[in-house]
Amino acid sequence: MSAIELYDTTLRDGAQTWGINFSIEDKLRITQKLDEIGIDFIEGGYAGSNPKDRRFFSMAKNLRLKHSRIVAFGSTCRADIPPDKDPQIKCLLDAGTEVVTIVGKSWDLHVLEILAVPLERNLSMIRDTLAFLRPYFPKVIYDAEHFFDGFKRNPNYAMETLRAAVSGGSDLLVLCDTNGGTLPTELSAIIGKVKEHISIPLGIHAHNDSETAVANSLSAVEAGVVHVQGTVNGIGERCGNANLISVIPALAMKMNRMSFPMGHLRLLKHVSEFVDEMANRTPQKSQPYVGVAAFAHKGGLHTSAVIKNRAAYEHIDPALVGNIRSFPMSEQAGRAALVQKAAQLGIDLKPDDPSLEEILKTIKDLEARGAHYEVADGSFELLMKRMLGLHKKFFSLHGFHVSNVKRQGDTKTYSDAVIRIVVGDKMEFSAAEGNGPVNALDAAFKKALLAFYPSVSQVRLTDFKVRVLEGSSGTGATVRVLIESTDGDQVWWTVGFNENIIQASWDALVDSIDYKLQKDLERET
Repeated sequence: MSAIELYDTTLRDGAQTWGINFSIEDKLRITQKLDEIGIDFIEGGYAGSNPKDRRFFSMAKNLRLKHSRIVAFGSTCRADIPPDKDPQIKCLLDAGTEVVTIVGKSWDLHVLEILAVPLERNLSMIRDTLAFLRPYFPKVIYDAEHFFDGFKRNPNYAMETLRAAVSGGSDLLVLCDTNGGTLPTELSAIIGKVKEHISIPLGIHAHNDSETAVANSLSAVEAGVVHVQGTVNGIGERCGNANLISVIPALAMKMNRMSFPMGHLRLLKHVSEFVDEMANRTPQKSQPYVGVAAFAHKGGLHTSAVIKNRAAYEHIDPALVGNIRSFPMSEQAGRAALVQKAAQLGIDLKPDDPSLEEILKTIKDLEARGAHYEVADGSFELLMKRMLGLHKKFFSLHGFHVSNVKRQGDTKTYSDAVIRIVVGDKMEFSAAEGNGPVNALDAAFKKALLAFYPSVSQVRLTDFKVRVLEGSSGTGATVRVLIESTDGDQVWWTVGFNENIIQASWDALVDSIDYKLQKDLERET
């Protein structure tokens, strides 16, 4: 079995998607998820393009990655500056990564009309840049941008650019279908011709403008490439990139071209939805392998057949990629997944438990109204335990008031929160200021509970995301608030949803503190 390297460019190429803007914290969280599923290389960003990417590389050094290696991305030196004087090349050195990827022009059209330099000068830019970087990095990758279009127009020159990269010391040549217009048959033929003249390993970087990025990536592997680039969920500029969530199971289970642990495969759905949450996108229901509709069978002959033999209408067992089989409008939907999830939480829930149907119905009703529990693991665990009588009530809300004031001439808005909490037979009153209404409410809430539960002082909100669920209602739409919290040891997510953003935020805040107190109780007992 040949060793196929997986290279993720979600944080750079994927971040160029229209409407996506990852924060540094988002990028760090995604990096950790990619490491969990065994991605070999994670492209962190374009070190020379912006301060945020440079800060990411600095902070990523503190991550304790088990498998993945962070990659800094850059381009060949400018035509009028040698590599050792080029500021963006210096940024690559400052990134401090073990691996660097350099992109260069392979299409003479781009060299002559976009860069506006002689063809020979482009070759020296490729060769000189890689030769300069070679001593600083254990692994140097060359991305041959627009290679397939360049080869179709001027094959001799396209090959010369690859030879220049080899001469400069590149360990790997990645052939890029940058415009996404090449079809699998012609792509395979071109790779075959390249292999006749190039002896070092080849990779593939496919875009999806003809909706063939996944097919092209798989065809490239069949043609002999050993390195596949792509993004989670296929996000990327214009129509996106090759979707690694589809590429990975195809290579591992269908083509038997790579060894990918089953435990990692089962994380694919979770990672797919996690990245969508970080990108503030609604997961695509019909996404192959991991979408909620990927293994959904709605009535009639399909449902009957799948119950008898799942292979009748399913190309793989959905559990292999962390998905579930579902039967819309059927009581069987999600029962097995719910039992499995309960077991992961340490809850013994049998498939024939009479409470199972009620829990499932409640979850479906709440998700239809705006909840989303795939990422909000803290809220999901609390919901399960409340319905099964395994939850202790630590406090209840008597009421709160939040105000925001901005006076003429003020440069900021002032937020205050007043709250009354009941613990046992005692009522606690508290007030606090904050940078905004949610921050003020969070501060007042914790202040009220501190006398009873000192450990709430350990809880810190580390992320706060808001998504409008129904845009047609304008400012009256239902919103979902997703909160990430930590006590310095654990990290958990909670969710709230309501037409009122303050109420949605409050519900997520309550679950955040409640989760912490439940875990403290479990440790004590």
